Amino acid sequence: MRMAPEEEVWDRGLQSERTRLAWVRTAVALATGGLGAAGLSARESLPALAVAAFALAALCGGVLLIRTRARFRRVQAALHGGRPLDPGLDVVFAWLGVLGVVAGALTFAFTVR
Repeated sequence: MRMAPEEEVWDRGLQSERTRLAWVRTAVALATGGLGAAGLSARESLPALAVAAFALAALCGGVLLIRTRARFRRVQAALHGGRPLDPGLDVVFAWLGVLGVVAGALTFAFTVR
């Protein structure tokens, strides 16, 4: 049985697989860190901005985790087809998640004494 082109191992160095793992680590860090920080901010009665910013980071991390398989298949198909890589919405979700962490951390830092 022959595998689909996007599922075949294409390069011996497994670069796309390492990149996939890096995206997974980023998504897990955003999801768990954002969720934990949002809970801490809510328990400490910090401004709603901090809770919302950390919740946004957690949501973005969750979305990135859900999209991991589809993104990997798109990357493999582009590499095998000789097409340029299109990061799509994944980069936007990662950027928004990191922005949420920064906004929440700044709010946290300026309000906790």
